[in-house]
Amino acid sequence: MTDATVSEPGHRLKPLTPAMLRELSVRSNLRGAAQSLGHYGVIVLVGALIWKVSSSHGVLWALPLMAVQGYLVAFLFMAVHETAHKTAFRSRSLNLAVGYLSAFIIGLPYEYYCLFHWDHHRYTQDPEKDPELIVGVKPASDTQLAIAYSGLLQVAGRLRLMLGHAVTGKVVVPWIPESKRGTIVAEARAYVTLYALLFALSLWFSSALLLWVWIVPLVIGQFFLRPYLYAEHTGCDRTRSAFQNTRTTYTGAIVKWFAWNMPYHVEHHAYPSIPFHALPKLNEIVDGEIVYRGRGYIQTTRETWAWFRRQRHAG
Repeated sequence: MTDATVSEPGHRLKPLTPAMLRELSVRSNLRGAAQSLGHYGVIVLVGALIWKVSSSHGVLWALPLMAVQGYLVAFLFMAVHETAHKTAFRSRSLNLAVGYLSAFIIGLPYEYYCLFHWDHHRYTQDPEKDPELIVGVKPASDTQLAIAYSGLLQVAGRLRLMLGHAVTGKVVVPWIPESKRGTIVAEARAYVTLYALLFALSLWFSSALLLWVWIVPLVIGQFFLRPYLYAEHTGCDRTRSAFQNTRTTYTGAIVKWFAWNMPYHVEHHAYPSIPFHALPKLNEIVDGEIVYRGRGYIQTTRETWAWFRRQRHAG
C-alpha cells in the first residue's frame, strides 16, 4: 500500500515532505514486540482469572471478566490489520507470526484478509469496489441495524465463507485474484482442520477452558469491535481523498492502545506505510487537514447509527 499524493480537484493535499515520511515510516521490532506481548499478556492474565473464578464460583461470576476478555480478544483484529500492512515489526517473519496467530484466534484467515484489506485501501468508499461496502450492512429495519452493530452477522458471514472455501475449493469473491485462490482454499482448510482438532481435544479432556476464555469472549467482543469499525468510514465522503473518506476518532489512551492507534484512521489511510506507533506524531502534523473528527466512540456510534437510519429512510 503506497502513499500516493492525492491531487484531484477538491482533494486536500497531505502536508508531509519525503524526509518526514521516511522518518515516520521507520518500523521497529521492539515497539511491535512491546505492543504484541502487552496485548497478549493481558489476554492471558484475564483468561487465567476467568478460569479461576468460573472453577471456584461458577461461570456466572466470571461473566464480567468474559466481557473484558471479549474486548481484548476481539481487538486482536488490530494486530491482524497492522501485520497485514507489514508495519507492526521491521521483520517480515515477526509480522507473519503475529498476524497468523491473531487471525486464527479471531477466526479471520490471514491471507484472505490481506487481500480483502488491500482492495479496501485501493477503493475506499467506492460502493462497487470497496470490499467493506460490498459485504457491508444494508439494514431494512432498526432490528436489523441493531443486529449488524452486534457484529454477529459479520462473524457468521466470514465463518460461512471460510467453510465454503474449505469444502468447495472455490473462491468467487472479486477481491481475491485467480492466482491467489489456491492459497485461500488451502488456508481455509488449515483453519478448519485446526479448529476441529481443538474442538476434539476439548471433548476428549471434557474441558470447557477454550469455551469460557476464548469462544464466548470472542462473541461478546464483537459488540465492542463492530461499532468501532463502523466509526472508521461510515458517513464520510465517497471520494479518493483519505482526508475526506475516513474518520479519526479522538478517544482515551487505553482505547488507543488496545486498538494499536487505529483511531487515528485518517492518518493511517493517508499514509499506510507509517507504523502504528508513529500515528500520534503524524496526527500532530496533519490534524488540521482532517474533515471527519469523532469525539469519542459513544458519540460517534450515535452519529453512525443515525447515518444508517437516514440512508434507509432515503431508500
